[in-house]
Amino acid sequence: MVKVLVIDDSPLIQRVLTEVLHQVDDIQVVGCAEDPYQAREMIKQLNPDVLTLDIEMPKMDGISFLKNLMRLRPMPVVMISTLTQKGSPITLEALELGAVDFIAKPIVNVSAQFNQYAKIVQQKVRTAASARVRAFKLSEVKPIETLSNAQFGVNKVLAIGASTGGTEAIKEVLIRMPENCPPIVITQHIPPVFSSSFAQRMNRTCTINVKEAQHGDKLAAGWAYIAPGDQHLSVIQQGGSLYCQLDQHDPINRHRPAVDVLFNSLVKICPKNTIAALLTGMGSDGAKGLLALKQHGAYTVAQDELSSVVWGMPKAAIELGAAIEVVSLDRVAQQLLSQAVKR
Repeated sequence: MVKVLVIDDSPLIQRVLTEVLHQVDDIQVVGCAEDPYQAREMIKQLNPDVLTLDIEMPKMDGISFLKNLMRLRPMPVVMISTLTQKGSPITLEALELGAVDFIAKPIVNVSAQFNQYAKIVQQKVRTAASARVRAFKLSEVKPIETLSNAQFGVNKVLAIGASTGGTEAIKEVLIRMPENCPPIVITQHIPPVFSSSFAQRMNRTCTINVKEAQHGDKLAAGWAYIAPGDQHLSVIQQGGSLYCQLDQHDPINRHRPAVDVLFNSLVKICPKNTIAALLTGMGSDGAKGLLALKQHGAYTVAQDELSSVVWGMPKAAIELGAAIEVVSLDRVAQQLLSQAVKR
């Protein structure tokens, strides 16, 4: 039984989330707090497994509370977020501080859409309960100096897939990349508005250039291209150059963008020049694509269990025999770059 404490100043939202989570037998809402001060006392009394946390609340905002929580008592937190251009940077900050995931403010009706929302909330709470949570630490990571002046193969491509916990995992990889690194294509399961904010945040943080991929972007060294939310990202070849291709075909593995779409596109055009990594995430998206890449000559990496927030996707890949190497998150960038060096 997963014990949940709902922290939200809206009685309506409290009721909706309680109703949603009580629909299943393995989750129990043990209490509702209307502000962080009340929540602090209820955490001590009720010892919940997971918190759902609103961002905008009286007395203390959710981000300030999360900072204190992750410093003093790290535990799984799912943020209740407004999925808007204004709300996305704050939510990304929450993930940086250690929140496991986020869900949208509930749509209060009884339609099929609400039933689908309920299933998403239930699954995210279950995933959070089993997630690996760490105390937040501010650390400065620089590009890998030993490879900053390396000569990389002209046609090499780095490909990365991730889901839950992936925004921070991807950051840990990208901030280590030198400005002359091979082009990087990335699929992260993320809503549309958030992918743009995420790309902008990474561009401000990293030495390399990072952008949300646009249809027709030509892949270039020193650039990372992040799949837009709700669009599949593929790589195509035209006239000896590689380009981003976007589409809104049906979800694969329940996801759009899907990691398998990205990986399988590289199988078709340049598997022997591809170095791919599958990072933290729930489910198995990307596992079969990583296996196909390996079978066609790509070098493949999976993140290890200890450094993963949710060891679902990498585990699925390892079980298929899709990963040549299994490494901790802090070694992923080094591993990818070392395989891209011109020999």
